[in-house]
Amino acid sequence: MPAPKVSFEFFPPRSVEASFRLHDTVQALAPLNPEFVSVTYGAGGTTRRLTHEAVSAIHHTSDLRVAAHLTCVDATREETLEIARSYAEAGVRDIVALRGDPPKGAARFEPHPEGFRDTCELISALKQTGDFTIRVGAYPDRHPEAASDTADVEWLKRKIDAGADAAITQFFFEAETFFRFRDACAKAGIDAPILPGILPIENWAAARRFALRCGAAVPAWLDEAFETAVRDGREEILSIAVATELCSNLLEGGVDHLHFYTLNKPHLTQDICRALGVTPELHLEDVA
Repeated sequence: MPAPKVSFEFFPPRSVEASFRLHDTVQALAPLNPEFVSVTYGAGGTTRRLTHEAVSAIHHTSDLRVAAHLTCVDATREETLEIARSYAEAGVRDIVALRGDPPKGAARFEPHPEGFRDTCELISALKQTGDFTIRVGAYPDRHPEAASDTADVEWLKRKIDAGADAAITQFFFEAETFFRFRDACAKAGIDAPILPGILPIENWAAARRFALRCGAAVPAWLDEAFETAVRDGREEILSIAVATELCSNLLEGGVDHLHFYTLNKPHLTQDICRALGVTPELHLEDVA
């Protein structure tokens, strides 16, 4: 089985120490030749400036193709499109277009009075603004705000119809979850690439809390496995094994591109990629 294509997600640093950690993470994973890397927004758009700075830094200091997250939260249409234009002027042509999480303390997303109401409006405007490759979010497990079991597929169809080029899923824990979603998307007429999002589990308690907040199903067998692994001091070994098996099952099911949520900590992602046959590219100057 050929090695898969990979891509990596980072988040913008909030301190000098975190900036060094992001730099080290990019340097550690860049040799794996990712198709692209992305930089997130904080909840409620709180890291808008930091995201821009991180995207610019990676773009100017590496050969990596960088995708900037862009949301509809707490900004006018013109403010949002100005950010997109600044990316285009800097040579960044990849956007991950998202509605965005509600600002801290808000119970639900409320559009800015002069802002985009949803991701579809943002995508349509980006398509008119410049020549961007636009990726969007997708939810194999039911999103907490979904109105029905089919709503996530219906929303993804609208986003693709609005001009999105591909989708990246929220993380999940079993390959069958992704395959069911992929089949439902195909049945709905979605033919754009759907990249499965993979979360290497550094801390099971934290990953479990995050999963429950975003609606990702937590299988009982995984709870039991990590309970034993934590007790025996083998949590990292289990994490690598679980993620590698998940990725292998996805590849056997026809997936050829995996998107890793690195949390700016590269070692687990490196180990999983190595197990899948994704290894650093050797250049002539490296062996001369």
